[in-house]
Amino acid sequence: MKKKIGFIDYFIDEWHANNYPQMIRQSTKGDKFEVALAWEEIHPEGKIKIDEWCKQQGVAKAESIEQVVDECDCIVVLSPDNVERHEDLARLPLMSGKPVYVDKPFAPSLEVAKRMVELARNHNTPLMSSSALRFDSTVQNALSQIGDQPANYMATFGPGTWEIYAIHQIEPIVTIMGTGAKRVMQCGNSNTNVMLIEYHDNPRAVFNQNPNFPFRFVATYGESGVIVADNMSDFFPRFIEAMLEFFETGEAKAPIEQTLEVTAILEAGTEALKKPGEWVPVPK
Repeated sequence: MKKKIGFIDYFIDEWHANNYPQMIRQSTKGDKFEVALAWEEIHPEGKIKIDEWCKQQGVAKAESIEQVVDECDCIVVLSPDNVERHEDLARLPLMSGKPVYVDKPFAPSLEVAKRMVELARNHNTPLMSSSALRFDSTVQNALSQIGDQPANYMATFGPGTWEIYAIHQIEPIVTIMGTGAKRVMQCGNSNTNVMLIEYHDNPRAVFNQNPNFPFRFVATYGESGVIVADNMSDFFPRFIEAMLEFFETGEAKAPIEQTLEVTAILEAGTEALKKPGEWVPVPK
């Protein structure tokens, strides 16, 4: 019998909820998992109603978060574009003891993120959150290539807006550079966000965001090692595999310490946008 995955969303008609069920069916673990229940908090005008969404996706409609938590084996808290709803939507799942994946970005602030992590720990609830970009083969290959030699510089490039897409560059930065970011500075212009990230031992990362940039990165490590990744394109299938493996084992494929670091850098970066050219400390 397949394990049941439950979706909890702010509103269900969004890209992740619309595509994850098919990706799960097409994964190597599609014979072990199915999206069985879905619940949404609101129904915005112009969005598909959850009854129609459930019909299209072949998923049953849940009447409450409690039903999703009670009847499913593992839970996905979505709301990818409304991070401010994550703490409330995840409260009961994080008290369930069942594996919970919280969509990106994890939390709107480090303070909220710590509360969510503590709630999960107090109830022995396996917890995972990540941008899919962490699992792109270029990132994983870079980790293998770097090995025990520390990365000392990284520059990332990507599209989208800061509020929704910044995490897709910060996640690979933290994955490769590790934790320990000290401060950030925003120094872009009217059409491109540029953010410097400084670490305690002097390594730096540079974040570059423009609507027309493809996802790519360069990194240096050791005395002369260089990595150039020009094509990041297989992250979603690999992410789905990682999430389902987490549901199987209860072991997060993204260390929670790195998830907290990503949250802290995003919080500092958001504050730094208000005062370009000034260093803003990364909260701890």
